[in-house]
Order: sequence, then C-alpha cells, then structure tokens
Amino acid sequence: MSTQPKVALVVGANGVIGGSLVEHLLELGDWQVIGLSRRGGTEADRLRHVRVDLLDAEDTRTRLAELTDVTHVFYAAYQDRPTWAELVPPNLAMLVNVIDAIEPVAEGLVHVSLMQGYKVYGAHLGPFATPARETDAGHMPPEFNVDQQQFLERRSGGRTWSWSAIRPSVVAGVALGNPMNLAIAIAVYATMSKELGLPLRFPGRPGAYDSLLETTDAGLLARATVWAATDPRCAGEAFNIGNGDLFRWSEMWPKIARFFDLDTAPPLPMSLTTIMADKEPLWDSVVRRNGLAAHSYAEVSSWPFADAVFSWDYDMFGDGSKARRYGFHEYVQTEQMFMDVFTELRDRRIIP
Repeated sequence: MSTQPKVALVVGANGVIGGSLVEHLLELGDWQVIGLSRRGGTEADRLRHVRVDLLDAEDTRTRLAELTDVTHVFYAAYQDRPTWAELVPPNLAMLVNVIDAIEPVAEGLVHVSLMQGYKVYGAHLGPFATPARETDAGHMPPEFNVDQQQFLERRSGGRTWSWSAIRPSVVAGVALGNPMNLAIAIAVYATMSKELGLPLRFPGRPGAYDSLLETTDAGLLARATVWAATDPRCAGEAFNIGNGDLFRWSEMWPKIARFFDLDTAPPLPMSLTTIMADKEPLWDSVVRRNGLAAHSYAEVSSWPFADAVFSWDYDMFGDGSKARRYGFHEYVQTEQMFMDVFTELRDRRIIP
C-alpha cells in the first residue's frame, strides 16, 4: 500500500526559524518542501520557493492555487509593527490568508503547525509566572499569538486536519535580514566593540544581568516542530520548546567575550537601537578590510529585538516537561549553541 507523500509548506522560509525548518525537512529525506516568502530563495532538489505577499489575500490565493499536494503547513511568518495592538491585524491576516488559500486546494492537508512564543504568557509585558506552563491562564489582549491559535482551533473543527502550537524562547540561529535575531546582534555588537578597541559591555538593564533565562536553538526547534506535526498525540496541543538549561548573562557574557578575544567591563545600560544607529560606515569598513561577504548593515542589525531581550530584568523561562512527556527528549547546551552560531557566522564570512 502506498504512503501519501509528505509535502511541507514552510511559511516564512527565509527567517531564522523557517530557514532551519527547511534545512531539517530536507535532511530527513522523505519530504518535498515549498518555501513561502516575499523574497523567494534558491531552489534545490526537493525544494522550491514561491514569492508571495501574504497580506494580499488575492495574491496569496493566486500563488498557492497550484499547491494541491501540500500535506503539512509550517507557519513561521511574522510582520513587525511598533505596538502590540498593531501587530494583531497583519499577523492574523497572513495566517488566515494562507489557510483560506491552501485548504480548498490541498485535499490531503493533514496538519497546520503554528509558531508562537512566550508572549502567550505575557512575557513581553513584565514579570510573569515561571516556569511558564502551557496550561497557564491567559492575559488581557491584544496578543496575536493567541488570536492565531484561536483561529486554528475554530477552523480545524470538523476538518480532517489538525493543528499544534510550538512556543520557543528566544531563538538563536543564522539568518540575515531578520528583525528577531539575538545571536547576530551580539556578534555584530562584539565585532564593533573590538573594532573600536572597547571591552564588551552588557548593554541591558541592571537587573537583566542576573535574571534566569533560556534560549532555543533553531535546529532543535525545527526538530521539535516536525515531531509535533507528525505525532498524532500532539494534535491540538501546545508545547514549550527550550534548550533544556538555564543561564544568566552574568555568567554567559564573559564566555561570549572570550570567544571574540575581548575583555569585559561592568554593564552599562544603553539602547543599542540608539547607540548603533550611526555605525553603518564602521560596519562597511569592517566588511571591506576583512573581505567579508557583502551583507548590508541593515541585514545584520537586530537592535530593537536585542534591546527587548536585554531589558528583561525578570526571569524568562518555561516548563518544557510537557514535550518530554509526549516523547520529545532532545536538548542543546546553550553555551555551546552560542559558540556554534558565532563559529558559523565566521565560517560564512559574515563576521571576521
């Protein structure tokens, strides 16, 4: 008896999360992969890309009309906006447009995977109950992560496809032009510090230096996401996915400094968005002198996101035991994760 081919539609394929999902699915060997993004991408065996404006419902329907063989949707798209309320309409609309377009044509649709985050728990608003659990009470809206999940819950009722929600902490990986990429922000900040002959100072709030945090390796996240999308037990469930260990910047920061051959100095609170705004000429000089890959300063800048992470002067971590109870047991050591990402950035000539 033949088995239905597995065809993944990765929405937001050029981001740090979507890119890692594409890589993992291709490595598994038994998936066809279609990447959706505004920019498109390089095609390969079992991989093709579709350029689409997901905020345009008609364009989305037109571009997805021929994707009749999709079995799994991995939704990891994101549109940034200046306020929490402004985030809701575009991010909900993109998901709705994708489902409205793909559901009528993909008769073999099995599962929709939704990428969320700890905003579900109100982590972005201030101190919240830790470790955060998937059963924790909700908080006052607006919050697009919640609206997206509620949409999938309603839409999947009576359908033949199911959904799952994945909730990582801060995701670390290698992707350019992404507004939420902490590892690249740290690497570029360290590179600039070294260029100016300065020690590596922690730029966040004083309390943030000693708070307990966790991160999520992009590769680990990809493996967990595919696991949840293909294990029937995970249908209709949400899962926190972290590396499995906790850290404080006060112990991690000196280790990061050593990787870049930098000294440290006492933390000094400052807005990277403000202080790094005039550093494009310096970056361009570093690129030319070191023969780096020709990436613009905008492509390697994630300063607002870094400022947000470094402002967390309260504990930021979730309870990952539910995923383990359901069968996902992988973990990543966070210190090694940072060093591996920095090493890859060097190998790819993104930093010197």
